[in-house]
Amino acid sequence: MTTAIFRIPLLILTFWVVCLSTQAQEKSVLGIKKADLLGGDGLKGYERLIGSVEMEHKNTLIYCDSAHFFRKENKARLFGNVKIVDQVDPVTTTSRYAEYDGNTQLAKLRNNVVFTNDQTRLTTNYLDYDRAGNIAYYFNKGKVVDSVNVLTSERGTYEVNIEQITFKKDVVLVNPDYTMKTNDLIYLTIPKTAETKGLTNLISKDGNTLDAQQGSFYDTQAKKFKFFEGVVESETSRIKAKELYYSEVDAYYEGKENVSVLNKERQVEVFGDVGEYWEERKYSLVHGNALVRRYFETDTLYMASDSLISQDGEADSMKYLLAFRSVKLVKTDLSGLADSLVYNYSDSSIQFFKDPVMWNQKSQITSDSMVFYIANEELDRVFMKDKVFVVTQDTIRNFNQMKGRTMVGYFVNGKMDKIDIDGNGESLYFALQADTIAQGINKTLSANIKLRFKNGAIQRVTYGIKPDGKFTPFQLINEENSRLEGFKWRFDEKPSIEDIYIWRKPEEIDPNAKNLFNEPDVELLLPTEQEILKSLEKRGWKPEKKNS
Repeated sequence: MTTAIFRIPLLILTFWVVCLSTQAQEKSVLGIKKADLLGGDGLKGYERLIGSVEMEHKNTLIYCDSAHFFRKENKARLFGNVKIVDQVDPVTTTSRYAEYDGNTQLAKLRNNVVFTNDQTRLTTNYLDYDRAGNIAYYFNKGKVVDSVNVLTSERGTYEVNIEQITFKKDVVLVNPDYTMKTNDLIYLTIPKTAETKGLTNLISKDGNTLDAQQGSFYDTQAKKFKFFEGVVESETSRIKAKELYYSEVDAYYEGKENVSVLNKERQVEVFGDVGEYWEERKYSLVHGNALVRRYFETDTLYMASDSLISQDGEADSMKYLLAFRSVKLVKTDLSGLADSLVYNYSDSSIQFFKDPVMWNQKSQITSDSMVFYIANEELDRVFMKDKVFVVTQDTIRNFNQMKGRTMVGYFVNGKMDKIDIDGNGESLYFALQADTIAQGINKTLSANIKLRFKNGAIQRVTYGIKPDGKFTPFQLINEENSRLEGFKWRFDEKPSIEDIYIWRKPEEIDPNAKNLFNEPDVELLLPTEQEILKSLEKRGWKPEKKNS
């Protein structure tokens, strides 16, 4: 009975000791390891530690020239050559002044703060270091330097455990190859990757620019970029896409959604859903409602197709543009259709394949093979071969027709001026009185035929040796004798600029889009200690007098 009575208080005592031990472990007391001189100030509630001060808290060693130790509050104020060393992680922090709270494990460091983690070094004047979470917060400007990059910003958060630094406001990333500006950047110190949100602008050492409206991802070591709503521009090209990928090592671009590739030297811009571009080869592939826009001095040529290949190599034979399937071509003075075409930059020729048809003013031209040549940024001539057929409408919409084995047409100021037909030539044109009344039809067979035009209409016809002609008066004209064999009027197929825009309307680049490099750099200078003291004295503050 007696043994049982004493056993209960013993259990209570054991439980009480365990609780006190647990509470002590949770609280974790900040302790003094060393100091040259120890003193106390009962009125102010702290102990003074002077000279070679060393303190300890959990896995943290704290060094400074002097300190005020608030033992009851488990806090300390640290002065001069402050150094906080983590004995587990390779993290060391130094400053001129700091406050350390043993309860929250929060260190507030001020003036000449240097936070070092292996090869990553953070410098600032204001840093709060949460030792429990191993997270450092800086504000009012900071700079991070590692083996590859230098990053600066107004505010930042360094999460040591996951090696991640979040930079906020006026962020600048600099390395030997690029300078980047943004307002929101997440940097991983181990793979050295940078991810941004919102407006991001970048300039390379060669002067190339990479801009994004909706953020980016940048692997600084592999030199690979991904830009959202991005534009990449160099001296010779400009590339835009909703999602744009670039590998500097491979000199390779890939764009998705609303892609455009501009060759500045050729003044040719290509649009599509998906695009690839190899910079060194100057080779691009664009597909998905593809569109070409070729700029001339006073006009623009539009060409739509399913897919496009552009090559602008060193050799003349390697300078061309290929368009595949459902080709539509529109210019102020020219429209056309074909299955596919080749645009050779070397001689400014456009070659059409598979049932091509072209319209110039009131003329329609068809043949098995058709090549247009451009000179001085204007249509110069067209060469047609096999089953060549030209149809023009006169002033009262009669169909004048010419056909032959080969045909060469010449343009002046973009308008049809003359046509030379060679081999098996046939012509059928309506004779008019005062351009308003049809008198009949002249039908002629001749090996060679020359036609002259004025304002898109035939003005004069010249035949070769021994032509075979026949005139049919107006009253005898019918459907059969008013058409040459192979006649087909296809004007309702003629594409317009509206058809081009239905296929794809190019998204223009805003030349006035905000760019962080256009904003002036403003240096905000912090006040010195003397300036602060003068300001306080003006407001009535007086320094404490030292006891003699």
